[in-house]
Amino acid sequence: MSASPLVEPNLESALKMIKSYDCASTKNLELSIELSELRNSLLLVAKLASSQNLGICADNFQQGFATLTSYLKAFGYPHNLEQDLTIVPNEPVYLKFSTQKMSYYADKYTGTYRGVLISCQSEEDLVSGTYGHFPLDLFVS
Repeated sequence: MSASPLVEPNLESALKMIKSYDCASTKNLELSIELSELRNSLLLVAKLASSQNLGICADNFQQGFATLTSYLKAFGYPHNLEQDLTIVPNEPVYLKFSTQKMSYYADKYTGTYRGVLISCQSEEDLVSGTYGHFPLDLFVS
């Protein structure tokens, strides 16, 4: 995939883009332009939020943990977390991460959905909300 120029979207169009990813359906992203627009929109909203909670549903802990670190890196947070070695590595997992506490919780996940939900907290009502589900590999380089 070729690198596309980073164009910071305005907040209104960024919110429209990320709100198009509702919890009731999943999207298939195939165009690199749409992926780039989604990344830039999500980064803008995350930057304007005071904190985020990430909920990740993945096939296994390794995939979930890799997703978590890629999102944290993209959002500009430290991403040198210790892995919880007590989690069964080959079972579906749910990870919940708080940027306020900089810690995560992991547990078995029995659902079939795979993706990332992001809850943004902010004094700015326009930015506050829960967004997603987003692709697990959205920020994988």
